[in-house]
Amino acid sequence: MGRGLRALQDIRLIDLSVSLSSETAEPDPPRIDYVDHRRSASELAVIATHLMGQSVCGPEHLKTIVTEDAFQDHLGMANENLQLDTHAGTHMDAPWHFGPLCENKSSKTIDQIPLEWCLGPGVVLDLRFKKPGELILKEDLELALERIHYALKPRDIVLVMTGADKHYTQPDYFSAHAGMGKEATLWLLDQGIKVIGIDSWGFDRPAIAMLQDYVDAKEKGEPLFPAHMVGRQREYCHIEKMANFDQIPVPYGFWVSCFPVKVERGSAGWVRAVALVAAAS
Repeated sequence: MGRGLRALQDIRLIDLSVSLSSETAEPDPPRIDYVDHRRSASELAVIATHLMGQSVCGPEHLKTIVTEDAFQDHLGMANENLQLDTHAGTHMDAPWHFGPLCENKSSKTIDQIPLEWCLGPGVVLDLRFKKPGELILKEDLELALERIHYALKPRDIVLVMTGADKHYTQPDYFSAHAGMGKEATLWLLDQGIKVIGIDSWGFDRPAIAMLQDYVDAKEKGEPLFPAHMVGRQREYCHIEKMANFDQIPVPYGFWVSCFPVKVERGSAGWVRAVALVAAAS
């Protein structure tokens, strides 16, 4: 066994994702139709009967009605039918989500994101000292880095911990987090960061906080979702609705795997994000 494979045996995996569930706090929650084994047998029997009826070259004796008897114990294979958008659950936003152009060229869709962006050294920045609705500033990021004595390196995957993941199934999930600002996001990108994860419903501040500032502004306020809008001028991805950053035992010195589902021309893709931590950590 190679040296690399032996090293992988010493890795502990920490789930950084939330489940796709119809019970979560979403404006348009996923709709999941669970097909159990007995219902599956009935539905598959109907499909099989239809297929046999459409057969014009098969043996004549197969052109008959198929029933649940065709399946062992009258049980088919369980299945789930999902209706959801690509921004449900833990997901990566592609540059196309932010706008049609990025850096004066067509924005990348999720199926065009370089795979190299999605596996790299992870860094947890603890921003739990920021209150829900507050703006995360560049100075807050610098303070979080100073506290862990770490300097960011290009292609680090930065995980912004707000603590809002603990509200995932609660009605206040939409407003339980501090949010990234334009300047803070640009500062991270200036350090060579291409992927930023956050453990909250959104990357920017809660919508109600942004709307209130926009309405209260004496003149036309800053456009909504300013951190998202950074993606129109600088190419990067962020991951929303992550979780369990507090379970990672070290603030750096681990890796993050966050490959998105390859949705053709998608603005986002669901991610099963995982931290790879040395077992001794």
